[in-house]
Amino acid sequence: MMIGGFDATLHPAARLQIAALLARVDEAEFATIRDIVEVSDSVLSKHLSVLVEDGHVRLRKASLGGRQRTWAALTRNGRQAFTAHIAALQRLVDDAQARITAD
Repeated sequence: MMIGGFDATLHPAARLQIAALLARVDEAEFATIRDIVEVSDSVLSKHLSVLVEDGHVRLRKASLGGRQRTWAALTRNGRQAFTAHIAALQRLVDDAQARITAD
């Protein structure tokens, strides 16, 4: 759900970090995301499930080195939502900065 560009799904810090990471790459492996965001497997799994459910992320499972791996990527809708969300955050920061410097 988006309100004024803010996306409630992306707003929690861990999900925002996940989206920011995925915005820079075509896809990322689950363990890489977990290590960068510094959350447990179960916490990352829950966040990814929410992002998938809202259509922001797609998951791909593949075998690598004989082990099943999960890869995540932002969808087109996810990229658009992330772009709108960071623009809304930037407007918020710019407004606050203008008010601070006006004082």
